[in-house]
Amino acid sequence: MGILTGGGDCPGLNAVIRAATLELLNAGVQVTGIERGFLGLMRGQMRRLHTQEVDDILDQGGTILGTHNRADPFHDFARNGADVSAQVLACARQAGLDGVLAIGGDGTMDIAARLDALGLPMIGVPKTIDNDIALTERTFGFDSAVAVVAEALGRLRTTARSHGRVMIVETMGRYAGWIALEGGIAGGADAILLPELPFEPQRVLQCCQHREALAGSLGHDGSTLICIAEGCAPAGGSMTVAHTLADSPDPVRLGGVGERLRALLEPHLQSEVRTTLLGHVQRGGTPTAYDRVLATRFGHAAARLAVQGRFGHMVALQADACISVPLSEVAGRTRQVPPGHPLVEAARGLGVCLGVA
Repeated sequence: MGILTGGGDCPGLNAVIRAATLELLNAGVQVTGIERGFLGLMRGQMRRLHTQEVDDILDQGGTILGTHNRADPFHDFARNGADVSAQVLACARQAGLDGVLAIGGDGTMDIAARLDALGLPMIGVPKTIDNDIALTERTFGFDSAVAVVAEALGRLRTTARSHGRVMIVETMGRYAGWIALEGGIAGGADAILLPELPFEPQRVLQCCQHREALAGSLGHDGSTLICIAEGCAPAGGSMTVAHTLADSPDPVRLGGVGERLRALLEPHLQSEVRTTLLGHVQRGGTPTAYDRVLATRFGHAAARLAVQGRFGHMVALQADACISVPLSEVAGRTRQVPPGHPLVEAARGLGVCLGVA
């Protein structure tokens, strides 16, 4: 069996590699680590994995195998978008692989489904801090990212109160608002803005003005803490794109909506408005205990599927149970925050501004 980590890095990848490798080795299966995601399959960069290489990596961030967020066998960035999937299949045969565990996000699951359909047996393991993969209620890496956001909000609240400022925190999440929603609630944000609920700038402004007007009354400091997801857009407007990568499977790179919101708010407020872009600190570092456990469960479940010969599936978490779902039902889909989600309603009930009626 081969193991690869595709797409962006996130806390918990090494915990999956460890669990899957140990489970497979204990079942008498030879394990091959594929370096830098699908790029390793495209270029034949692989190495054997043994117990001593994975035994102590449970709490390490990143991935010992490396990853690549532009490597796509069906659209090779190094060959003007050429389809090199046949080369990948030949490389896998030459390496003696009976199958591959692909750990990654929605792009990785899409590639895995296509390779499986061509005859390379694949098993998917859902990974993303964005928590936006279809048919699984949770992805490892998400809890670690939420913990970073919550801590950042807590730190920024103290400086916001000291100066009576409006502090905007921009999170990752792409087109889904899970990180901003859970991180915002955990960090006590006064306003939480999600891609799924295009915000009305006037409502956010009114929230800030109301809190500003309370300064000095009943000990209120007049500050406002706003948590905004990078994929947010004002009602009737477009998302804020930082830049694009034409040779990437996911060419759009979001970022800057926090600064855009600052420019909308500050002219109408007496308070200073500051923006903090958390960026890749949400991806790095040691995984939380929850993510270590979830990643271990996923790695164990994926290895069991491989031993049983149940390829063409992705492991998933539903109702706190590890199950498997067809890769074909995951590919090309994402999971967004439903407008009526209980956490959205909880935030609304607490008086958190969501930027909508």
